[in-house]
Order: sequence, then structure tokens, then C-alpha cells
Amino acid sequence: MLDLQSEFGQRASRRLTQERIIWLATVDRRGSPQPRPVWFYWDGESVLIYSRPGTAKIDHIRRNPQVALHFDGDGMGGDIVVLLGNAELEARAGPATGNAEYLEKYAEGLRRIGMTVDQFSGEYSAALRIHPTAIRGH
Repeated sequence: MLDLQSEFGQRASRRLTQERIIWLATVDRRGSPQPRPVWFYWDGESVLIYSRPGTAKIDHIRRNPQVALHFDGDGMGGDIVVLLGNAELEARAGPATGNAEYLEKYAEGLRRIGMTVDQFSGEYSAALRIHPTAIRGH
């Protein structure tokens, strides 16, 4: 999906790998978009997000799996990266305790919020997998 030969593809890939926060927009029962910042892990093909079970975003995805993901821009209307895709609850992803790459990426974030890996994995036990279908930006 990403053309890594293009400047945009290289920039999008870098942001997907290095950024700590991405905005996840789901659709509520009234059809309104509901954006929220989330931690994520990009594996080169899909995005993994851990969530608390029973949250609004989980309910939204169960009703309508179409989502959008985007990063903050540069404040001047540039460096825009938006992914559109389909989300699913993924039991086979396992808990965060088994995802070394995710834990490495967010080790400092976990310390900052005062949570251990086990606490995070227990509280954020719902794994969401987003499969991008399109990417756009500039």
C-alpha cells in the first residue's frame, strides 16, 4: 500500500514507525466521527491498538468497522498522513505483555503514567487490528 520509493511514502512510513500517538476516528451510532488519540504499533501492514474493553470505540467498531487514523500535522497544513481502513477485535494478538515491540515503544509512556506492563495488559486487554485500505496526505 505504501510506495516507499516516493517522498510521501517514506515520510508516512517513518511516522508510522516513530510517532507515539495516532488519532483513531470511529463512527458512533448516530454516524458522527469520534476521534481519540491512542498508542499504536505499526507492523508494516497493519496497526495494533490496545484498548480497555467495553469502551465506546469498541462498541463503535463492532457496529461499523470503518475507521480513520491520522497524525497531527505540522501546524501549517503540512505533513499530513491519513489512513482509512477496517478495524477488528483480534483475540490472537494476545496481551501487550507478549508484544515486545509495543512494550519497547511505550516503556517511557508506561513509566510516565505509573503503570507496570502487567497492569497495562490487564486494563488494556482488548486488541484492535486496523487493516489500512487507503492512505492519503501531503
